[in-house]
Amino acid sequence: MVDVRRLPVEGTDEVAATLDALAREGARRMIAAALEAEVEQYVASFVEEIGEDGKRLVVRNGRARERKLTVGSGTLAIRAPRVNDKRVDEAGERQKFSSRILPAYARRSPKVTDVLPVLYLRGLSTGDFAPALRDLLGEDASGLSASSISRLTEQWQADHAAFRGRSLRFHQYAYLFIDGIHMSIRLGDDDRLCLLVVIGVREDGEKELLAIEDGYRESTESWAVVLRDLKDRGLNEPKLVTGDGALGAWAALRDVFA
Repeated sequence: MVDVRRLPVEGTDEVAATLDALAREGARRMIAAALEAEVEQYVASFVEEIGEDGKRLVVRNGRARERKLTVGSGTLAIRAPRVNDKRVDEAGERQKFSSRILPAYARRSPKVTDVLPVLYLRGLSTGDFAPALRDLLGEDASGLSASSISRLTEQWQADHAAFRGRSLRFHQYAYLFIDGIHMSIRLGDDDRLCLLVVIGVREDGEKELLAIEDGYRESTESWAVVLRDLKDRGLNEPKLVTGDGALGAWAALRDVFA
């Protein structure tokens, strides 16, 4: 526990360290309280479930072993409460309590996970993740080694492949927004690489990202490849297309949806 009565009045480093310690301790206490409340509510909801021996079927069962959890304020040591659930369903399977706050085997919060691909896309190499995030999240930051980042990269690539291959036959798109985003990144001497983006608006008003592909400037050929792929995956002919003055896109639209 951090003794707030001993806050230093001088020394920027000491103040910063104490503020970080307070943030981590506050986060740890709130998570612990939330886990306690979750378990108490679960156990209380089955208080009338009694076994043949006259004892309750759902009771507290101590605490799990300590594990490190990395959240936005740093890395915390958490001991989650456990539940002994002896109920059996119709198929003969034992029931099991599963925390929605802290799932089994979770080692970092979803927000920490979400920031990793952003840092990767910003140019942080896999080998630099651990030392960069260690300063921010603490020495015990879990799941942030080069190998774990490599595994995440493979998952992102699989997710991207699934995104590029999904069927578009299940919705009707009233109109499209299309645009080319020119990148400051240079691949060798080629300064004409850009991202071709297509956003569809469904008839129920929901917007949906349909495509984001690399292209050679905003040429007719590049746009035609993107639009033809969308059409092959079930994209209906849109009633309206909105974009800028890039002539390649309009020529490609006439070619693909003629």
